[in-house]
Amino acid sequence: MSQDWWRHAVIYQVYVRSFADSNGDGVGDLPGIRSRLPHLRDLGVDAVWITPFYASPMADGGYDVADYRAVDPQFGDLDDVRVLVDDAHSLGIRVIVDIVPNHSSDQHVWFQEALAGRNRERYVFREGVGDQPPNDWESVFGGPAWTRVEDGSWYLHLFAPEQPDLNWELPEVRAEFRDVLRFWLDLGVDGFRVDVAHGMVKAPGLPDIGHTDQLKLLGTEPLPFFDQDGVHEIHREWREIVDSYEGQRVLVAEAWTPSAERTAMYLRPDEMHQAFNFHYLTAEWEFGALRSVIDSSLAAVAPVGAPTTWVLSNHDVQRHVTRYGGGETGVRRARAALALMLALPGSVYLYQGEELGLPEVLDLPDEVLQDPMWERSGHTERGRDGCRVPLPWTATGPSLGFGTGGSWLPQPADWAKLSVETQSSDQDSMLSFYRNALRVRRENPATGVDITWVDGPADVLWFERDGVACAVNLSGSVVELPDPGSVLLASSYYGVRDGQLLLPPDTALWWKL
Repeated sequence: MSQDWWRHAVIYQVYVRSFADSNGDGVGDLPGIRSRLPHLRDLGVDAVWITPFYASPMADGGYDVADYRAVDPQFGDLDDVRVLVDDAHSLGIRVIVDIVPNHSSDQHVWFQEALAGRNRERYVFREGVGDQPPNDWESVFGGPAWTRVEDGSWYLHLFAPEQPDLNWELPEVRAEFRDVLRFWLDLGVDGFRVDVAHGMVKAPGLPDIGHTDQLKLLGTEPLPFFDQDGVHEIHREWREIVDSYEGQRVLVAEAWTPSAERTAMYLRPDEMHQAFNFHYLTAEWEFGALRSVIDSSLAAVAPVGAPTTWVLSNHDVQRHVTRYGGGETGVRRARAALALMLALPGSVYLYQGEELGLPEVLDLPDEVLQDPMWERSGHTERGRDGCRVPLPWTATGPSLGFGTGGSWLPQPADWAKLSVETQSSDQDSMLSFYRNALRVRRENPATGVDITWVDGPADVLWFERDGVACAVNLSGSVVELPDPGSVLLASSYYGVRDGQLLLPPDTALWWKL
């Protein structure tokens, strides 16, 4: 996979703090990732996306960056990045790193200068309305999106107060990040996942929104602080930079938008290569919802010639085994969801631990929660820590092989049976299914961009593409299909009777046409 490798890639997300700990301090790090690269090779992924490892006070798990050109000591140093990139490349795995341009840490030297009254235009400072904030915007993490400083003015933070928003109207800010991109590209990374790519530009005048129910979820139109058209000029500048490097470096947008059509705007030929398909991620496990989002996703990107991306989980949402019902039902649906996702044309994102069938950890003790949502919501929203619990690699040990000194979030005791060690020797395990499914996908790639729907039993998603058919039974009962004979992949056991294939509920099947 070299020419336009990103169009059909399987990309694995590593949440660095929770992947593997090399020094026993309970926190994952870059050498830990390096030590587990063979797992990713054996899984069969094409690239790894690593969440921020930059110098940070960790007010939001590293998404509050104090120095964009330095590695936080708890994760390693720049030499660790170089060696990790080299080792990954030697295994045929590309490396994508996070870039966080919407906001910095409040400990960044720029913001410290701003608090001292110097170069304040680098951030979004405004005077209030009497004793009230400049407008009615709320933080994604809860509470006002404004914090007052000693001289009485206010600064904007769409996320935590420790994450002041940068002013992307200022040429100096744009120049700084162009240089940051080149710094990491020169070091050898293969691209960037752009955090909050939809939020860097705000509406002129910072108008009140007036609809508090839309502050956390986009409605039908862009919000004054999200998905403003001005972001596209910045993305075009960045595309010129990555295109100037050899090896097809890529830009991937985290862009929450009101529609698939708005997402496609980020994917025009001179902008981002990919954008996360959040509309697919949030779709219900139901025939109409999945059929609709697949159709709209493929239709939206067709005019701009970009690939669709498919994703089921990430570090910001509840793990899909739990979202799909939990227990045996959730696992069964998760297996079928993977088979469906891999059959579709485009690029696929996997989140660490989904290959083990890890559920959301819903019972973390209050005292261990670290997501800023927990404090900002007045302890009403537990936040995202439940999907960030460190991975189990072995069936024994103080942190099930994550490291030698425990883990920053406690792992459930029953995760021993979900460990990589345990599942590797079980041909029916989720891990074995993932390895097999990715192999089948490589051997039967979706080279085109279209699918053809096939009419079948009610509530059965059935389509064909590139000599392969895929059917998913969402009906709740066993359905009969003509026996295809040459089955390539099955998410669960199925039967054959009198020339008919008996497809159980929540089961996906691939076969050769």
